[in-house]
Amino acid sequence: MKWIPGSFTKRALIAGLIAGSGIVAASSFAMTRGGPAECEARHGQADPAKWEARRAARQSELKEKLKLRADQEAAWNAYVDATAPATARPGADRQAMRESFEKLKTPQRLDRMLAMSEARRTRMLERSRAIKAFYAQLTPAQQSVFDAEFNARWPEHRRVQS
Repeated sequence: MKWIPGSFTKRALIAGLIAGSGIVAASSFAMTRGGPAECEARHGQADPAKWEARRAARQSELKEKLKLRADQEAAWNAYVDATAPATARPGADRQAMRESFEKLKTPQRLDRMLAMSEARRTRMLERSRAIKAFYAQLTPAQQSVFDAEFNARWPEHRRVQS
């Protein structure tokens, strides 16, 4: 290898920059200063009443934008009931769930995880059926409004994956 003056300095600088960028990238994934409790609070999970009030306001806005006819009210009520969150979510007490998981053997833990996954899937199927049934009751103009509102709630799902 031929010695080039200043090449050691350049290599050291490049190695330092790579290491520094790795540290910055790793720190961006670090937990916020408040820990998990603050993260949950930011998403409205710490105050169920606040979350429910926000949900009710969104439903009210959607209902106004759809301009439902009297014959569509029953479908709306069924949609609202079916899409309401479960009153007692199975994973609501995360700390107790973690403690119970720690006591299980790996096969038991996997079985429990599969059961929870199936429960979530069943709930999602119920919600999907209710949304489709309600959607079928809407006029084409109302469907366009519903599509716009539904897509606005899930902007990260509209990104094109390459």
